[in-house]
Amino acid sequence: MNIQPYIILNNKDSRTISGLLISSLAPISKPLVRTQVETVDGRSGDIVTPLGFSAYDKVIKIGLTYNYDIDEIIEYFNSSGVVVFSNEPDKYYRYAIYEQIDFERLIRFKTAEVTLHVQPFKYPVNEQPQTFTISSSPATVSIYNAGNIYARPIITITATGDVALSLNGSEILNIEFGETAQTIIINCEELNAYDSQNVLLNRLVTGNYDNIKLNKGSNTIGLTGSVTSLTISKYSRWI
Repeated sequence: MNIQPYIILNNKDSRTISGLLISSLAPISKPLVRTQVETVDGRSGDIVTPLGFSAYDKVIKIGLTYNYDIDEIIEYFNSSGVVVFSNEPDKYYRYAIYEQIDFERLIRFKTAEVTLHVQPFKYPVNEQPQTFTISSSPATVSIYNAGNIYARPIITITATGDVALSLNGSEILNIEFGETAQTIIINCEELNAYDSQNVLLNRLVTGNYDNIKLNKGSNTIGLTGSVTSLTISKYSRWI
């Protein structure tokens, strides 16, 4: 049985937009690896240094049925944020739409293309943050990355005094919480630390956020100091 493709932009399902059809989706593909290539005289071959994954475009085809509302459709695609594709319903991408959409063609010929510029990683739709109550020091918790590549989590810590954070046995960060309990959020993907009001607190953190990479599978996070709570989110991701 053929199932009509659909997308969900920022929790809004395309099937709820009057007269909008998603005719086809882009295939599932792996993002391009950016590289630096060096050629050295006297050496056979070259030196290739991976530089990370590139963002890329997913092109979908859309159509119109009866009772369409072109203004509603234009508003729907005038967006950025999070997208779910029906050929990967359990994962979401971060996207933006930069390319022009030919809505005149859509009205006249009932077909057009939409280009979604997506970031290279995708995340599970239903993965819930894990919160641990910490009652001793040192403390160790386990977290499982169910994805197929390393993840950069968001780590939220409530504590007092000086706290050391380690990952898989290697100390990564030292954090100064002060004499009264406070909560600091370490966003390893954005390489920033901040409080619940998004006030930057990087001055309180010593170490390299970039070294916090949850391997595929099981990982352990260690804490020393007066920690009362630890929450970990976005701990699985795919390419």
